[in-house]
Amino acid sequence: MKTPPLASLRLQPLRRRAMAKSIVIALDGPAASGKGTLAQLIADHYGFAYLDTGSLYRGVAYLLLREGEDPKDRLAAERAARDFSLDKIAGADIRSREVGAAASVVAAQPAVRDALLDFQRGFANRPPGEKKGAVLDGRDIGTVVCPHASVKFFVIASPEIRARRRFLELKDAKPGLKEADVLADLMERDARDAGRTDAPMLQAKDAELLDTTHLTIEAAFAAARRVIDGVLRRCED
Repeated sequence: MKTPPLASLRLQPLRRRAMAKSIVIALDGPAASGKGTLAQLIADHYGFAYLDTGSLYRGVAYLLLREGEDPKDRLAAERAARDFSLDKIAGADIRSREVGAAASVVAAQPAVRDALLDFQRGFANRPPGEKKGAVLDGRDIGTVVCPHASVKFFVIASPEIRARRRFLELKDAKPGLKEADVLADLMERDARDAGRTDAPMLQAKDAELLDTTHLTIEAAFAAARRVIDGVLRRCED
């Protein structure tokens, strides 16, 4: 499909906002919208640290499932979140459909979110490796985790396109996987993420809306860079 010109992107006007201790770029949006790939490209381009915050919740969910615990068990989930460290999931497959579904359940629990909140904010304000900035992607980065982020994006795509992307990612590892099942899972996760009472997934008022439905990743990256470069220029003034 031909990529539309960048002028057709639905990018909202950029508002000035309070700056965090470091340059912080927040990307929120539903699963398979392209925000993870975009976040990694942004971090690599600007030399910023990158954190996929979804991996934290997926990691907690993975550890619960590995131990035979129910992700809906709030006490078990909170305990796993408070004891969580990235080295516990090194080399683990946290991208399966099962872990993704469990992660959405875990992420809806306030105690789990509280346990992981400080880690995310510490990463943003004090990026590892003495980096000058941090890029975080998730569901509530711009609204809860880093409300004063330097730049915020809310990345979306149609459910059908997102299901297609996720299906192509998983089909080789799961030969019996059906695209219709992936779509159903994504829509169920969307409903949980947007409908939870604690830190629901929603677009921050000062976030740029980026619809990647008909965009190549290169076009989406170019659009994001245009916004970020404007902010960085103002920081240098």
